[in-house]
Amino acid sequence: MDIILVSNRLAKARSFTLTKVHLFVLAILTSALFVSAVLTAQYAIVRLQPNRISDELRSWLASAQQYEQQKQQAYLHESMDTMAKRLGQMQAQLLRLDTLGARLAKMTGMKPQEFSFEQMPPQGGPYIPAPTQADVSLSSMDVQLNSLTSLVSDRSDKLVALETLLMQDSLTKKMLPSLAPATDAWYSSNYGWRIDPFTGKNAMHEGVDFMVPEGTAVYASAGGVVVYADYHPQYGNMVEIDHGKDIVTRYAHTSKLLVKVGQMVRRGQEIARSGSTGRSTGPHLHFEVRYKGMAQNPVRFIQRSAS
Repeated sequence: MDIILVSNRLAKARSFTLTKVHLFVLAILTSALFVSAVLTAQYAIVRLQPNRISDELRSWLASAQQYEQQKQQAYLHESMDTMAKRLGQMQAQLLRLDTLGARLAKMTGMKPQEFSFEQMPPQGGPYIPAPTQADVSLSSMDVQLNSLTSLVSDRSDKLVALETLLMQDSLTKKMLPSLAPATDAWYSSNYGWRIDPFTGKNAMHEGVDFMVPEGTAVYASAGGVVVYADYHPQYGNMVEIDHGKDIVTRYAHTSKLLVKVGQMVRRGQEIARSGSTGRSTGPHLHFEVRYKGMAQNPVRFIQRSAS
Protein backbone atom coordinates (compact mmCIF):
# COMPACT_ATOMS: atom_id res chain seq x y z
CA MET A 1 0.00 0.00 0.00
CA ASP A 2 1.38 3.45 -0.99
CA ILE A 3 0.56 6.67 0.90
CA ILE A 4 1.26 10.02 -0.82
CA LEU A 5 1.61 13.18 1.30
CA VAL A 6 0.98 16.56 -0.37
CA SER A 7 1.66 19.81 1.56
CA ASN A 8 2.38 23.50 0.84
CA ARG A 9 5.43 23.26 3.07
CA LEU A 10 6.88 20.52 1.02
CA ALA A 11 8.53 21.30 -2.28
CA LYS A 12 7.26 18.11 -3.70
CA ALA A 13 4.94 15.28 -2.72
CA ARG A 14 6.26 12.46 -0.65
CA SER A 15 5.12 8.86 -0.76
CA PHE A 16 5.32 6.02 1.82
CA THR A 17 4.89 2.36 1.18
CA LEU A 18 3.08 0.26 3.92
CA THR A 19 3.92 -3.39 3.89
CA LYS A 20 1.99 -6.25 5.53
CA VAL A 21 4.27 -6.03 8.56
CA HIS A 22 3.34 -2.37 9.02
CA LEU A 23 -0.37 -3.19 8.83
CA PHE A 24 -0.06 -6.07 11.34
CA VAL A 25 1.76 -3.86 13.86
CA LEU A 26 -0.88 -1.18 13.40
CA ALA A 27 -3.70 -3.68 14.08
CA ILE A 28 -2.01 -4.85 17.27
CA LEU A 29 -1.61 -1.32 18.53
CA THR A 30 -5.26 -0.57 17.80
CA SER A 31 -6.46 -3.67 19.71
CA ALA A 32 -4.25 -2.85 22.69
CA LEU A 33 -5.66 0.65 22.84
CA PHE A 34 -9.24 -0.71 22.74
CA VAL A 35 -8.64 -3.22 25.54
CA SER A 36 -6.99 -0.53 27.67
CA ALA A 37 -9.97 1.73 27.18
CA VAL A 38 -12.46 -1.00 28.21
CA LEU A 39 -10.47 -1.91 31.35
CA THR A 40 -10.16 1.72 32.29
CA ALA A 41 -13.93 2.19 31.93
CA GLN A 42 -14.75 -0.89 34.06
CA TYR A 43 -12.29 0.19 36.75
CA ALA A 44 -13.91 3.61 36.82
CA ILE A 45 -17.38 2.06 37.14
CA VAL A 46 -16.29 -0.11 40.05
CA ARG A 47 -14.57 2.76 41.80
CA LEU A 48 -17.36 5.21 41.23
CA GLN A 49 -20.40 2.87 41.95
CA PRO A 50 -19.36 0.35 44.65
CA ASN A 51 -22.73 0.33 46.41
CA ARG A 52 -24.64 -0.56 43.25
CA ILE A 53 -22.35 -3.48 42.43
CA SER A 54 -22.50 -4.74 45.99
CA ASP A 55 -26.30 -4.62 46.02
CA GLU A 56 -26.53 -6.51 42.75
CA LEU A 57 -24.15 -9.18 44.07
CA ARG A 58 -26.12 -9.59 47.28
CA SER A 59 -29.36 -9.77 45.29
CA TRP A 60 -27.93 -12.48 43.05
CA LEU A 61 -26.69 -14.50 46.04
CA ALA A 62 -30.05 -14.20 47.78
CA SER A 63 -31.84 -15.33 44.61
CA ALA A 64 -29.51 -18.32 44.30
CA GLN A 65 -30.09 -19.29 47.95
CA GLN A 66 -33.86 -18.97 47.56
CA TYR A 67 -33.80 -21.17 44.45
CA GLU A 68 -31.76 -23.80 46.28
CA GLN A 69 -34.15 -23.75 49.25
CA GLN A 70 -37.16 -24.11 46.95
CA LYS A 71 -35.44 -27.01 45.21
CA GLN A 72 -34.75 -28.75 48.54
CA GLN A 73 -38.32 -28.16 49.74
CA ALA A 74 -39.72 -29.60 46.51
CA TYR A 75 -37.52 -32.68 46.89
CA LEU A 76 -38.56 -33.01 50.55
CA HIS A 77 -42.27 -32.78 49.67
CA GLU A 78 -41.86 -35.32 46.89
CA SER A 79 -40.03 -37.71 49.23
CA MET A 80 -42.67 -37.28 51.94
CA ASP A 81 -45.47 -37.92 49.43
CA THR A 82 -43.72 -41.10 48.27
CA MET A 83 -43.26 -42.29 51.85
CA ALA A 84 -46.87 -41.47 52.72
CA LYS A 85 -48.02 -43.54 49.74
CA ARG A 86 -45.85 -46.46 50.84
CA LEU A 87 -47.13 -46.18 54.40
CA GLY A 88 -50.69 -46.29 53.06
CA GLN A 89 -49.88 -49.42 51.09
CA MET A 90 -48.30 -51.02 54.16
CA GLN A 91 -51.35 -50.16 56.27
CA ALA A 92 -53.58 -51.86 53.69
CA GLN A 93 -51.29 -54.91 53.70
CA LEU A 94 -51.32 -55.03 57.51
CA LEU A 95 -55.12 -54.84 57.51
CA ARG A 96 -55.16 -57.74 55.06
CA LEU A 97 -52.76 -59.68 57.29
CA ASP A 98 -54.98 -59.01 60.34
CA THR A 99 -58.01 -60.38 58.49
CA LEU A 100 -56.05 -63.35 57.18
CA GLY A 101 -54.59 -64.06 60.62
CA ALA A 102 -58.05 -63.99 62.18
CA ARG A 103 -59.27 -66.52 59.60
CA LEU A 104 -56.26 -68.76 60.22
CA ALA A 105 -56.79 -68.59 63.98
CA LYS A 106 -60.42 -69.60 63.49
CA MET A 107 -59.48 -72.44 61.12
CA THR A 108 -56.95 -73.83 63.59
CA GLY A 109 -59.48 -73.72 66.44
CA MET A 110 -57.68 -71.10 68.51
CA LYS A 111 -59.76 -69.09 70.96
CA PRO A 112 -60.15 -65.37 70.18
CA GLN A 113 -58.76 -64.34 73.56
CA GLU A 114 -55.65 -66.44 73.00
CA PHE A 115 -54.63 -64.83 69.70
CA SER A 116 -56.34 -61.57 68.82
CA PHE A 117 -55.21 -59.57 65.78
CA GLU A 118 -57.27 -56.54 66.78
CA GLN A 119 -55.24 -55.76 69.90
CA MET A 120 -51.58 -55.17 70.54
CA PRO A 121 -49.92 -58.08 72.37
CA PRO A 122 -49.09 -57.40 76.06
CA GLN A 123 -45.54 -56.17 76.59
CA GLY A 124 -43.34 -55.22 79.54
CA GLY A 125 -39.87 -55.31 81.05
CA PRO A 126 -37.27 -52.87 82.44
CA TYR A 127 -36.39 -49.71 80.52
CA ILE A 128 -32.89 -49.80 79.02
CA PRO A 129 -32.39 -46.76 76.79
CA ALA A 130 -30.60 -47.21 73.50
CA PRO A 131 -27.39 -45.31 72.70
CA THR A 132 -27.86 -41.83 71.26
CA GLN A 133 -28.02 -41.96 67.49
CA ALA A 134 -27.90 -39.34 64.79
CA ASP A 135 -31.07 -38.15 63.12
CA VAL A 136 -32.46 -40.58 60.57
CA SER A 137 -32.02 -39.33 57.04
CA LEU A 138 -34.56 -39.61 54.25
CA SER A 139 -32.37 -42.09 52.42
CA SER A 140 -32.09 -44.40 55.44
CA MET A 141 -35.85 -44.17 56.03
CA ASP A 142 -36.44 -45.08 52.40
CA VAL A 143 -34.17 -48.12 52.77
CA GLN A 144 -35.99 -49.21 55.93
CA LEU A 145 -39.39 -48.75 54.29
CA ASN A 146 -38.32 -50.84 51.30
CA SER A 147 -37.04 -53.58 53.61
CA LEU A 148 -40.21 -53.51 55.72
CA THR A 149 -42.43 -53.59 52.62
CA SER A 150 -40.58 -56.63 51.30
CA LEU A 151 -40.88 -58.32 54.70
CA VAL A 152 -44.64 -57.67 54.91
CA SER A 153 -45.15 -58.99 51.37
CA ASP A 154 -43.15 -62.12 52.17
CA ARG A 155 -45.16 -62.77 55.34
CA SER A 156 -48.39 -62.18 53.44
CA ASP A 157 -47.44 -64.72 50.77
CA LYS A 158 -46.52 -67.29 53.41
CA LEU A 159 -49.77 -66.77 55.32
CA VAL A 160 -51.77 -67.15 52.11
CA ALA A 161 -49.90 -70.37 51.38
CA LEU A 162 -50.62 -71.57 54.92
CA GLU A 163 -54.30 -70.71 54.52
CA THR A 164 -54.40 -72.71 51.28
CA LEU A 165 -52.87 -75.73 52.99
CA LEU A 166 -55.31 -75.47 55.90
CA MET A 167 -58.25 -75.19 53.51
CA GLN A 168 -57.04 -78.22 51.57
CA ASP A 169 -56.62 -80.14 54.81
CA SER A 170 -60.09 -79.10 55.96
CA LEU A 171 -61.56 -80.10 52.59
CA THR A 172 -59.79 -83.45 52.74
CA LYS A 173 -61.22 -84.12 56.18
CA LYS A 174 -64.71 -83.24 54.96
CA MET A 175 -64.28 -85.71 52.10
CA LEU A 176 -63.28 -88.53 54.48
CA PRO A 177 -66.07 -90.67 56.03
CA SER A 178 -65.59 -89.47 59.59
CA LEU A 179 -69.19 -88.79 60.66
CA ALA A 180 -71.41 -91.50 62.09
CA PRO A 181 -74.30 -92.10 59.60
CA ALA A 182 -76.89 -92.44 62.38
CA THR A 183 -77.36 -90.81 65.78
CA ASP A 184 -78.58 -92.36 69.01
CA ALA A 185 -77.58 -95.80 67.77
CA TRP A 186 -75.31 -98.64 68.89
CA TYR A 187 -73.43 -101.36 67.00
CA SER A 188 -75.46 -104.53 66.70
CA SER A 189 -72.80 -106.21 64.57
CA ASN A 190 -69.20 -105.13 64.12
CA TYR A 191 -66.83 -105.41 61.17
CA GLY A 192 -65.09 -108.76 60.73
CA TRP A 193 -65.82 -112.48 60.85
CA ARG A 194 -69.11 -113.54 62.43
CA ILE A 195 -71.80 -116.23 62.32
CA ASP A 196 -74.12 -115.47 59.43
CA PRO A 197 -77.72 -114.99 60.77
CA PHE A 198 -79.24 -116.81 57.78
CA THR A 199 -76.89 -119.77 57.26
CA GLY A 200 -75.34 -120.14 60.71
CA LYS A 201 -71.90 -120.41 59.10
CA ASN A 202 -68.78 -118.32 59.63
CA ALA A 203 -68.85 -115.38 57.20
CA MET A 204 -67.18 -112.02 56.68
CA HIS A 205 -69.20 -108.94 57.65
CA GLU A 206 -67.76 -106.06 55.60
CA GLY A 207 -69.40 -103.24 57.54
CA VAL A 208 -71.02 -102.31 60.84
CA ASP A 209 -74.72 -102.47 61.69
CA PHE A 210 -76.37 -99.64 63.61
CA MET A 211 -79.37 -100.70 65.70
CA VAL A 212 -81.99 -97.97 64.96
CA PRO A 213 -85.78 -97.93 64.59
CA GLU A 214 -87.26 -97.95 61.12
CA GLY A 215 -87.51 -94.47 59.61
CA THR A 216 -84.47 -93.08 61.42
CA ALA A 217 -82.56 -90.45 59.44
CA VAL A 218 -79.42 -91.65 57.66
CA TYR A 219 -76.68 -89.08 57.09
CA ALA A 220 -73.78 -88.90 54.64
CA SER A 221 -70.58 -89.66 56.50
CA ALA A 222 -68.69 -87.29 54.19
CA GLY A 223 -69.26 -85.11 51.15
CA GLY A 224 -69.24 -86.65 47.69
CA VAL A 225 -71.24 -87.74 44.65
CA VAL A 226 -74.04 -90.32 44.71
CA VAL A 227 -73.06 -93.15 42.34
CA TYR A 228 -75.80 -95.65 43.33
CA ALA A 229 -79.29 -95.09 44.69
CA ASP A 230 -81.52 -98.08 43.99
CA TYR A 231 -82.61 -101.51 45.20
CA HIS A 232 -79.96 -104.24 45.55
CA PRO A 233 -80.80 -107.95 46.09
CA GLN A 234 -78.43 -108.25 49.06
CA TYR A 235 -78.31 -104.69 50.42
CA GLY A 236 -81.95 -103.76 49.75
CA ASN A 237 -82.46 -100.01 49.19
CA MET A 238 -78.88 -98.78 49.08
CA VAL A 239 -77.05 -95.49 48.60
CA GLU A 240 -73.42 -95.49 47.50
CA ILE A 241 -71.37 -92.27 47.64
CA ASP A 242 -68.02 -91.68 45.96
CA HIS A 243 -65.82 -89.34 48.06
CA GLY A 244 -62.87 -89.23 45.69
CA LYS A 245 -59.40 -90.72 46.12
CA ASP A 246 -60.92 -94.22 45.67
CA ILE A 247 -63.04 -93.96 48.86
CA VAL A 248 -66.68 -95.11 48.71
CA THR A 249 -69.32 -95.50 51.45
CA ARG A 250 -72.45 -97.66 51.39
CA TYR A 251 -75.72 -97.23 53.32
CA ALA A 252 -77.89 -100.35 53.06
CA HIS A 253 -81.27 -101.86 54.07
CA THR A 254 -82.96 -98.44 54.07
CA SER A 255 -86.70 -97.97 53.78
CA LYS A 256 -86.58 -94.78 51.71
CA LEU A 257 -84.02 -93.16 49.44
CA LEU A 258 -83.77 -89.33 49.49
CA VAL A 259 -81.06 -88.80 46.87
CA LYS A 260 -80.46 -89.64 43.21
CA VAL A 261 -77.50 -90.80 41.17
CA GLY A 262 -75.22 -87.91 40.20
CA GLN A 263 -76.35 -85.72 43.07
CA MET A 264 -73.75 -83.87 45.11
CA VAL A 265 -74.14 -84.34 48.86
CA ARG A 266 -72.41 -82.64 51.75
CA ARG A 267 -71.15 -84.09 54.97
CA GLY A 268 -74.04 -84.63 57.40
CA GLN A 269 -76.78 -84.34 54.75
CA GLU A 270 -79.76 -86.66 55.16
CA ILE A 271 -79.72 -89.18 52.31
CA ALA A 272 -82.14 -91.96 53.37
CA ARG A 273 -84.32 -93.46 56.12
CA SER A 274 -83.42 -96.69 57.90
CA GLY A 275 -85.40 -99.88 57.31
CA SER A 276 -85.12 -103.63 56.79
CA THR A 277 -85.01 -104.17 53.05
CA GLY A 278 -82.89 -106.77 51.28
CA ARG A 279 -81.06 -109.48 53.21
CA SER A 280 -81.98 -108.26 56.69
CA THR A 281 -83.45 -109.74 59.87
CA GLY A 282 -84.88 -106.45 61.20
CA PRO A 283 -84.69 -102.64 61.09
CA HIS A 284 -81.08 -101.43 61.16
CA LEU A 285 -78.52 -99.54 59.06
CA HIS A 286 -75.65 -101.38 57.40
CA PHE A 287 -72.68 -99.04 56.82
CA GLU A 288 -69.56 -99.81 54.77
CA VAL A 289 -66.35 -97.97 53.86
CA ARG A 290 -64.40 -99.18 50.83
CA TYR A 291 -60.97 -98.11 49.59
CA LYS A 292 -60.05 -99.13 46.04
CA GLY A 293 -62.91 -101.62 46.17
CA MET A 294 -61.67 -103.32 49.38
CA ALA A 295 -63.82 -103.19 52.53
CA GLN A 296 -62.31 -101.28 55.47
CA ASN A 297 -63.29 -101.13 59.13
CA PRO A 298 -65.65 -98.10 59.33
CA VAL A 299 -64.92 -97.66 63.04
CA ARG A 300 -61.40 -96.50 62.17
CA PHE A 301 -62.85 -93.63 60.12
CA ILE A 302 -65.67 -92.50 62.36
CA GLN A 303 -64.60 -89.78 64.75
CA ARG A 304 -67.82 -89.48 66.67
CA SER A 305 -69.14 -92.96 67.59
CA ALA A 306 -72.82 -93.55 67.88
CA SER A 307 -74.03 -93.82 71.42
